[in-house]
Amino acid sequence: MTTLRTFALLAATVLARVEAIEAADWDAAQSSAEAALAKMSQQDKVNIVTGVGWDKGPCVGNTPAISSINYPQLCLQDGPLGIRFGTGSTAFTPGVQAASTWDTELIRQRGEFLGEEAKGCGIHVMLGPVAGALGKIPHGGRNWEGFGVDPYLAGIAMAETIEGMQSAGVQACAKHYIVNEQELNRETISSDVDDRTMHELYLWPFADAVHANVASVMCSYNKINGSWACENDHAQNGLLKKELGFKGFVVSDWNAQHTTDGSANNGMDMTMPGSDYNGNNVLWGPQLTSAINSNRVSGERVDDMAKRILTTWYLLGQDAGYPAINIDASVQGNHKENVRAVARDGIVLLKNDEGVLPLQKPGKIALVGSAAVVNPDGANACVDKGCNTGALGMGWGSGSVNYPYFVSPHDALKARAEADGATVSLHSSDQTNGVAGVASDADVAIVVITANSGEGYITVEDHAGDRNHLDPWHNGNELVKAVAAANKNTIVVVHSTGPIILEEILATEGVKAIVWAGLPSQENGNALVDILYGLASPSGKLVYSIAKSAEDYGTSVVSGGEDDFSEGLFVDYRHFDNADIEPRYEFGFGLSYTEFTYEELSVTSTVTAGPASGETIPGGAADLWETVATVTASVTNSGEVEGAEVAQLYITLPADTPSTPPKQLRGFAKLKLEPGASGVATFNLRRRDLSYWDASAAQWVVPAGEFTVSVGASSRDVRLTGSLTA
Repeated sequence: MTTLRTFALLAATVLARVEAIEAADWDAAQSSAEAALAKMSQQDKVNIVTGVGWDKGPCVGNTPAISSINYPQLCLQDGPLGIRFGTGSTAFTPGVQAASTWDTELIRQRGEFLGEEAKGCGIHVMLGPVAGALGKIPHGGRNWEGFGVDPYLAGIAMAETIEGMQSAGVQACAKHYIVNEQELNRETISSDVDDRTMHELYLWPFADAVHANVASVMCSYNKINGSWACENDHAQNGLLKKELGFKGFVVSDWNAQHTTDGSANNGMDMTMPGSDYNGNNVLWGPQLTSAINSNRVSGERVDDMAKRILTTWYLLGQDAGYPAINIDASVQGNHKENVRAVARDGIVLLKNDEGVLPLQKPGKIALVGSAAVVNPDGANACVDKGCNTGALGMGWGSGSVNYPYFVSPHDALKARAEADGATVSLHSSDQTNGVAGVASDADVAIVVITANSGEGYITVEDHAGDRNHLDPWHNGNELVKAVAAANKNTIVVVHSTGPIILEEILATEGVKAIVWAGLPSQENGNALVDILYGLASPSGKLVYSIAKSAEDYGTSVVSGGEDDFSEGLFVDYRHFDNADIEPRYEFGFGLSYTEFTYEELSVTSTVTAGPASGETIPGGAADLWETVATVTASVTNSGEVEGAEVAQLYITLPADTPSTPPKQLRGFAKLKLEPGASGVATFNLRRRDLSYWDASAAQWVVPAGEFTVSVGASSRDVRLTGSLTA
């Protein structure tokens, strides 16, 4: 344990050095930007902040080259899981699957590979990762692009992804800023959020992004407390640039700009794509020049826009030797290994009665469901994945990509069965007719069901982005019942963009196991076989709660023009805990093929009560990022097979802290252990992790009193408790 603590201290020292180097890098990049700015005409400055227009360049977003400083045509490209429209690139797993691994090494590697592929294609700005939607509404269409409902987990995943991407020399773009939580009326709705909720939930992962030195931030379509996000002075200038110390540039979501002057004066730095989707409604370009000439927008403000854009270009070293733009470049390398690892380790085992899993070389397997096979028209038949036909690997919209190949459950199961001398009997339909004939004489029956969602510009089976309900699609409940009626060893595999209600399935006799396989992308079937056959023990954990009914969440898609965010801080498990509602499967839950025991909790702390202080660094006040307490716990693999456990730390603030959730995630550690082996989970608590936002004082404050420290296997499976005092 001493060795591991020493290692943790060394790691903290190295991190501090890295941050110091990065601060110096920002200074150097800003100096280079200032020198370049001095050579630019007013027209150059207007050009560098203005997109050339929709569909008028090689990328989804383009600004013109600036010859006076040898600045290239800038390429901005979707998206958060790979290169949209690319033909030689990898379809990485969606963010929600990466988060479900709770494995920072895999998440960072995923970011590195994303960055390498983007650079190989000459892309300067990769439009991802996603911290909003955070996912307060389980039906939300784009929740799957992000990292789950908890801001701490999302923040860690944002930082790991950004640092990974930018280590390759590509500018990351944190989006969609901010409180962009549903697709319905996303371009008109006002998200009306109180200051504390904004800071503790929605701004939190963006603070991690800024602390990770993210190059750019994309402002969202919605209004924030009545003002468009892309011209909201408080959100862009007050919160992002001043409070969080953001040094990069703010780019509009595509066609999210509404005015010339308001967007310029209130913090937006680049407009994309520079026009509407018909090539009209150009709000910068000549209009910005006119605004400058008439003193409606100051020359200093335009200088600041251009300087921010140039600074990130220099920061990432894109001014020398950067590849030419080629979206179709072959850049996959060995990156499919990360896809399979994330797809596999993000699978969550929810139910495993009688040890039906892992499979022990069954002689005959029945496989049921249209989602067991590749879309008969081809894995990429639907533009931007705008259908739910065949096996599911990602949701739909601009955050989707083409599959270079797709391994379906049937593909992988058939290959494994043939190697074992077994057979797979397939019913690749969601119709219940004929199921009994396929399933009745099999040793085990596997039924694959789905639920899908995506971006609101595409409607799939009457779902206009957001899901209309939380039931499985395609008659899923009835399909499972039909299979289980014919075979008492039924395994249900769920591929879904978010939670579904499982009550009917759980009440069905014969359902022995539920495998929450999430969104595994191109390695769908291979990852599934890895888990079903015990080639790896399942180690994924839920990044949202699965409720017993949709109403239990307390949030839903709002049909009007305003969402008042009346639930405040009480979203997902915070809500379930506060309202004393029992979920079916809680946040952080996940079974394994082995068992883990927890012991030897240790808590050390130097934290003192009071407000945050210190200079503003990227991410906020400097002392918010300092480690003020360390919690350790010993975890032992007490079972018979190798496995990995995600130990989770939850903090309860002192009892008299106003309106605070009963517990909040503030640490996690994934330990990979052989049978009988023990490891130490180490949780370093930063000052921000023990603070709440005091809205009246407009500052982060560590409250005085006793904090409860809970360590366990999920938000409700607490194994060890302790305390610390401020």
